[in-house]
Amino acid sequence: MSGADPGTRAQRQHLLRVRGRSVAWVPPLLLLVAIAVIDSNTSGEFRIISWIVLVPGIAAAICGVRGTATFAVLSLVTYIEVDAAWPHQDQTGLPDFILVAVGGALATTACAVRVREERRMLHMRDVADTTRRTVLRPLPTPWAGLDHAAVYLAADSEARVGGDFYDIQPGPHGTRVLLGDVQGKGLPAVDTAAALLGTFRESAYHEASLAVVAERLEVRMRRQRQYVTDLGGEPARGVERFATAVLVAFPPCGSPGGHIEVVNFGHEPPLAAGPAGVRLLPPGDGLPLGLGDLAGPGPGPGAGAESESESEPESGSESGARVPPVRRVPLDPDETLLLVTDGVTEARDAGGAFFPLHEHVARAVLADPALTQPRRLVELVREGTLRHSTDRLGDDTTIFAVRPVRPART
Repeated sequence: MSGADPGTRAQRQHLLRVRGRSVAWVPPLLLLVAIAVIDSNTSGEFRIISWIVLVPGIAAAICGVRGTATFAVLSLVTYIEVDAAWPHQDQTGLPDFILVAVGGALATTACAVRVREERRMLHMRDVADTTRRTVLRPLPTPWAGLDHAAVYLAADSEARVGGDFYDIQPGPHGTRVLLGDVQGKGLPAVDTAAALLGTFRESAYHEASLAVVAERLEVRMRRQRQYVTDLGGEPARGVERFATAVLVAFPPCGSPGGHIEVVNFGHEPPLAAGPAGVRLLPPGDGLPLGLGDLAGPGPGPGAGAESESESEPESGSESGARVPPVRRVPLDPDETLLLVTDGVTEARDAGGAFFPLHEHVARAVLADPALTQPRRLVELVREGTLRHSTDRLGDDTTIFAVRPVRPART
């Protein structure tokens, strides 16, 4: 994309403002005065008044169109006055006059193009921010009895949103949490993430069973893929889009606590971090969303696993969707649930080694148990990931921490 880079433009505006007022006019004005003064104090054999063509050029880079046009006219007038003050034999004459005049006109035109592209870029950023707020909507803190914090890092510095998604949905059957990662990048991944979040927000509120919520997500993923296929999109070219995800249910307020329910669609298993240490929740032995039909007939993946914390798996009945089992997992009141996308676990250092998330968090929490607070835990993982990858992320990265709000002590 042409035009100024958002970060560069923001930094420039910050540097060229003093007490909230623009001082972008100062550098070209100082240059104009300096050229005029130096030229007036040199010999006729070394004239630099033609350098004044640089003034509107610099103004075009940092000023608005009116400011640049003003400096173009001011440069031309200054050139005429300074050059006329010299004896006839020492004047630079018509060629340099044409140079300054044409240079000012070109600088003004270039400034108009730059300003137009900056406005276009800012409009696109507004559209991207609106899309981000739609997909990754702002969440109150705390909300529905949960304290939480999240960080989203785009692998592309120009991007504002990608295929990673997360949300919290309170309802009469408890509070449900979803974090996932759509395979692929770009707008198709964003479209799929938005479709899954829409389904989650409705089904998580209305459905009493977490297995049914999981089934609705699996069916929605298949419908989305079929929709794109019918449009002649990516699946028609042999790309089977899917999404890994973790679905978590916290019991309603007033219900016996000490446990959560988890459905893992082939995603990185969450970590439970508390003062007593960091432990890994059951692995994601289920298939990703959109690939449940690969499990074949019968109970969903992992249905036969033996675990004291696993409930009976509820496979889809009406739709035939196969979903992973619902696992009942203990969670202490002082533990924080940490969920990440593969941008964290697959971050590599210069030697190609993956980021050791579990070890990194366990070591930090052992040294300072207060790091289990969601906001501090998210910052810990964010800084560790960026440091490990030397700020070169290979994939979109989401870090999400959540835990029940502790009751106030009386």
